[in-house]
Amino acid sequence: MSDITYIDTNHRRSRAVVAGGTVYIAGHTGQDRTKDAAGQAKDILAAIEALLEQAGSGKDRLLNVTIMLACMDDFNAVNEVYDQWIVAGKAPARCCSEVKLAFPDILVEVTAIAQLR
Repeated sequence: MSDITYIDTNHRRSRAVVAGGTVYIAGHTGQDRTKDAAGQAKDILAAIEALLEQAGSGKDRLLNVTIMLACMDDFNAVNEVYDQWIVAGKAPARCCSEVKLAFPDILVEVTAIAQLR
């Protein structure tokens, strides 16, 4: 049985879990919720990139990304940020949907799965 590593854990969630050669990144939202969707997405992706590195992976190892938007009107703005962030030629499988998020000032939430190095 493989070891499981929990990163930045509290009683309810871990920001990331590493198991079986894979890192699972929890749903991340922007820390500064006064920003627009593109600003929140930029902050979220930077946080995810840092967690991937901490876990022993990187955005070049992404397998899957799920983007949840409070409003699909923000789709193009978030895609502009995302398209600059992903590694060219290594785009992960991806889903982007409109969902009701936990608080009205959360405009974007992102989860990810990546393979370890």
